[in-house]
Amino acid sequence: MAATIPGYCNAQQTAEHLNITVQHVYNLNSGDNDFPTAVYVGRTPLWPVEQLDAWRARHPAKAKGGAE
Repeated sequence: MAATIPGYCNAQQTAEHLNITVQHVYNLNSGDNDFPTAVYVGRTPLWPVEQLDAWRARHPAKAKGGAE
C-alpha cells in the first residue's frame, strides 16, 4: 500500500477529485497550462488539494448531455 501525505492526492485520487480520467491528469500535468505543479515523491507525482480546488474553480467542468 502506498503511503499518503495529508493534503496531497496521487494521480488516481486527483482524477476522482476532479471527475476526470487518470490519463487526463497526466496530460494536464505535462501540458503548458496553469494546472497545479506536482510534487514528486520518488517517481510518484502528488498534487496539493487546495491548488486542485483552485484550478477547478477557474476551470468548471463542462456539462455533459444535450445543448440547452
